[in-house]
Amino acid sequence: MSAITELQSLHDRLTPSARMPVVFLGHGSPMNALEDTAYSRSWTELGKSLPEPAAILVVSAHWMTRGTTLIDVSAMPRTIHDFYGFPDALYAMEYPAPGDPALAREVVSLLASHNSAEDDTWGLDHGAWTVLRFLYPQAKVPVFQVSIDIGRGLDHQLEVGRTLSQLRDRGVLILGSGNVVHNLRTVQFGGAPQDFAVEFDQMFADRLAERDLKSLADPARLGNLLRMAHPTPDHYMPALTIAGASDARDGLTFMNDAIDLGSVSMRSFVFTA
Repeated sequence: MSAITELQSLHDRLTPSARMPVVFLGHGSPMNALEDTAYSRSWTELGKSLPEPAAILVVSAHWMTRGTTLIDVSAMPRTIHDFYGFPDALYAMEYPAPGDPALAREVVSLLASHNSAEDDTWGLDHGAWTVLRFLYPQAKVPVFQVSIDIGRGLDHQLEVGRTLSQLRDRGVLILGSGNVVHNLRTVQFGGAPQDFAVEFDQMFADRLAERDLKSLADPARLGNLLRMAHPTPDHYMPALTIAGASDARDGLTFMNDAIDLGSVSMRSFVFTA
């Protein structure tokens, strides 16, 4: 199914509802924020299909903490250019959306069992703003980030998602940003998709569709294929957060099921009530 057909189907299913969808986007290279790509175009179309949220909570692969889950409570989150060696135009980009300190502090309380704490120093890293600038280009919807506790297991992120899911009924869009496969050690510019990347990406999609979330968060069952797809788990964890925030009543739509650079999955998915 083409990206346009996928988005048309998604638009048909997004009838007005008090319960917000949850979204995971494979963000890939920061250059997607600067260039006209199939991925950036699909994010623009997705933004047109989504309901307008009261606020956006982002779980990005690029905010990792250890031993705590931090929540950004700043009133005006700064735009973080956390990458190196890219064109000057990319560093000049800003996403001046307001934060939501009151809601963010509620989330601190909500995630108390996950050793949560306030933070006012982070802002919006490139896992957040490079996709938000297409979803909501006017930057008027309040947005804040929640960190990933990299020291906890994969199943911890499922639990974080389950806890956050109640925010969907308050008009909050929960957005995860990472990559279903992310092995920069084996990137091949212009190269064909590598076998392990294709295998893990398809396995993830199949098990997600079957709602076999337990196996997707079990490193022992995923074995060496997980280690090949993710030498470090940071880009995988936001996908599990979003899976955890979904439930069996949700419909599932996949987008951008392509492997970029040989070993980076751009697969994205949306759960809709």
